[in-house]
Amino acid sequence: MMNIVKRVFQCTSAFMVLGVLMIPTRSLAETSAQKGVEITPFFGKMFSSKLDGVDGNELSVDADPNFGIAFAWQDNQNGQGQVLLNYVRHNFESDVTNQQHSFDVIYAHFNGIAQYRQHNYVTTVSLGLGGAYFKTDESETFSPSVTIALGTRYEFSANLSLITEIRTYASLIDNNDDSFCKNEVCSAQFQDATWVETSLSLGIAYKF
Repeated sequence: MMNIVKRVFQCTSAFMVLGVLMIPTRSLAETSAQKGVEITPFFGKMFSSKLDGVDGNELSVDADPNFGIAFAWQDNQNGQGQVLLNYVRHNFESDVTNQQHSFDVIYAHFNGIAQYRQHNYVTTVSLGLGGAYFKTDESETFSPSVTIALGTRYEFSANLSLITEIRTYASLIDNNDDSFCKNEVCSAQFQDATWVETSLSLGIAYKF
């Protein structure tokens, strides 16, 4: 059942990515001219779930810096569409060898953002669907993922805003996942069927 759900999410995410890539250049230009395209580079810190060690001990994963970029467009007066990319590299220590290991996570999501305005101050609520790419010392894997966020933005002008956000990602992991294994030797394993991370981020948005 888990594999079926995962395949459905993977197919959905793939079609979403293809849809974004197939948007005609002319349409993007028209959107930019009419409503403006907003680009937001951001950075912050990511806090994640724990891992299970080879001996069954819980392994703490370091809270590490994350950074990314978001592309958004104003869909209506109180809502945006957004494509969000976020990257983090985590470290953990093996409970067997006491050696440090690392793994990379790249999140890619298509989000809808609701905006609640009070003059230049805006509260935002975001919900999105996409995928998470995991690259460990041993292998790599892709998992379907959802994200939800609560944020604020202070608009200095019509084109420039300061963004703050707390965002949670939940990625569906295969019960038989062997991302941390090579040649039947493992350094760790995912603790649950869902990998959860939360980021605190700060960014600057510029609208063209």
